[in-house]
Amino acid sequence: MRQSRRKCSADTRILRGAGGLPEYDRGACPDHLVTRRQLRDRDVSPGGHGPVAVLRCKRCPYTPQWSCTHPGRAWLYDIDLAQPKRVPTLAQEWALDCAMAARQTCPQCMRRYTFCLPLKSIGRCLECHEGTPADPDSYVAPQASTFSIPDSSQEFAAALSGSP
Repeated sequence: MRQSRRKCSADTRILRGAGGLPEYDRGACPDHLVTRRQLRDRDVSPGGHGPVAVLRCKRCPYTPQWSCTHPGRAWLYDIDLAQPKRVPTLAQEWALDCAMAARQTCPQCMRRYTFCLPLKSIGRCLECHEGTPADPDSYVAPQASTFSIPDSSQEFAAALSGSP
């Protein structure tokens, strides 16, 4: 027997405005309120502030008296409270580069590719695994000298500057 779709009862609905944050329909919100994606496009972050309003989903203009609880709603942030994105330090960039190098380097031929390798499933690059020739533009050949991880911040700064 096919079950019928459960309809929303008035008990589970929340009156508009009772949820705490003001709600705006699409195309009707003030210019100073933007979504997270719009903040990212402007290279700013919410700056530790939470959302100040809700952008209702496209189904909810038909029921203006009820609050939008659909997953298609979006949180709106005040652009006046936004702050510039943090710039990562050299140590953070170096740590990210080391992590990406571990995912992009074949342990057998030591080539560093421009994409992440299937190390969990295959354990090496496709050229080492099945002999498929790799595009020369997709990897960097291993260096002749070995690179060691610096033990202190002075050695790290020296390694970055290239001085001994």
